[in-house]
Amino acid sequence: MHVLKLTLAIFMFSGCFRPLSWTSPFKRRVYNIYRLYVISMIYFFSMAQFMDIVLNVDNPNDFTDTLNMVTTSSAACYKLFIVWFNYQKIAALINCLTEEPFKPLNLGEVEIRQQYDRIIRNNTLRYSSLIGTTCSFIALVSLFTDFRHKKLTYREWLPYDYSSYIPYCLTYAQQMICTFHVASVNVACDALLCGLLMHICCQIDILEHRLKNILSNQFTLGYCVRHHNRILEYAQVVNMRFTKIVGFQFMASTMVICSNLYQLTKSTLSANHVPLIMYTSCMLTQIFIYCWFGNKVKSKSLQLMDNIFQMEWPILDNSIKKSFLMIMKRSMIPIEISTIYILTIDLNSFVGLLKTSYSVYNLLVRVQE
Repeated sequence: MHVLKLTLAIFMFSGCFRPLSWTSPFKRRVYNIYRLYVISMIYFFSMAQFMDIVLNVDNPNDFTDTLNMVTTSSAACYKLFIVWFNYQKIAALINCLTEEPFKPLNLGEVEIRQQYDRIIRNNTLRYSSLIGTTCSFIALVSLFTDFRHKKLTYREWLPYDYSSYIPYCLTYAQQMICTFHVASVNVACDALLCGLLMHICCQIDILEHRLKNILSNQFTLGYCVRHHNRILEYAQVVNMRFTKIVGFQFMASTMVICSNLYQLTKSTLSANHVPLIMYTSCMLTQIFIYCWFGNKVKSKSLQLMDNIFQMEWPILDNSIKKSFLMIMKRSMIPIEISTIYILTIDLNSFVGLLKTSYSVYNLLVRVQE
């Protein structure tokens, strides 16, 4: 059974992940060329903005103007590097979901997997639509405002003169293309992590289904215990592979939210602020989905203990009861996804991020005054 089909398609398009089925040397070479193109575009875009901050920025307004996109593009560069460097390990995580004990073994488990696949697909579509709509709207607004005045959408330092028409058009087009590449990389990495977290929840539901069917001899208790151990190990590996990405995204989101709040409050609200508001909403959504699905994994792992407790204990053998008690005792320690093994990713962390962003924003306002 295939898993994360839509997510992996976005991953492939973003240049982050070669399809697992592309094993021939020719396909590998073609995709490596495409990936090199994406990497060069994004890294050049990010470097040009960073150089603008170093060489040209001399006031807070210009700094916040450039900080928004340079932070987002830097996050995309970092995610692209981490995923590329860990290609084999991430591919192994995906392949694990198609092997035992994670593989569905009967009709009931297939229905559970299909239900979660629909949820993952719908969430990926909604998130991709939000980011794609925001990027398209920003590009459209820029086309009717900046392009008419031969002004670039984003500030950046360039080693050539783009004042004439053709160099300006090429530079403007390069910025627009890079914007969509940055967006696709962020969407791909975020959707993959959230999809893997949802599959951890899926495996917990499958484990509950197997525990309920022990009496019908469909599954042995030892098999269920091994499945529970594998779920815990899998969650730990997912956390290990993505903890650096989540940590960098938390820092980037805090900086962008502070910067956007600063820009919104420095002038009266107008139609020009709509793209900035939409961009801020995307950043909040980006970090919110991390916290939401991390919180869902935590609550689902704790719920396992309650669901086992509600089974028909009087008809169980003493050996099964003892094993159930061991599983319940281990389930008292929830599965937690953390960033750099310090901050737990849940809804409380999202609230803490908002508080931190507002505190830093107040500091920026006082410094400006």
